[in-house]
Amino acid sequence: MACGILLITHPGVGSALLSVATALLRKLPLQAEAFEVPFDADLGQLLPAASAALRRVDGGDGVLVLTDLYGASPSNLAAQVARLGTPVRRVSALSLPMLLRIMNYPEQGLDELPATAAAGTRNGAIIDDA
Repeated sequence: MACGILLITHPGVGSALLSVATALLRKLPLQAEAFEVPFDADLGQLLPAASAALRRVDGGDGVLVLTDLYGASPSNLAAQVARLGTPVRRVSALSLPMLLRIMNYPEQGLDELPATAAAGTRNGAIIDDA
């Protein structure tokens, strides 16, 4: 079994990151899906669809939910999804380095992956003064 990865983001963000990660890695080692939240969305109406996406990616060990911006609508929806019963951990500030780092450690469990995700974003931010 393995953790699933659910990206809950603003429109265009999650699907683009998954597309690039898939192109770079050729095959993602963890089940992953993007669920994009329209700017004018009613979160209550989106909750059943987001819950279904969560169930689709759950490989039996829970789901790491990644959001692009803490406190925004996708993050708020992720908080609601996390209360539905499936083991969930959430990390915000989604980036390509974060997603690639997670995919390079598919053996990690739900307790380890959040720190790995955060390290991916933190270590992927480089000031290049060259």
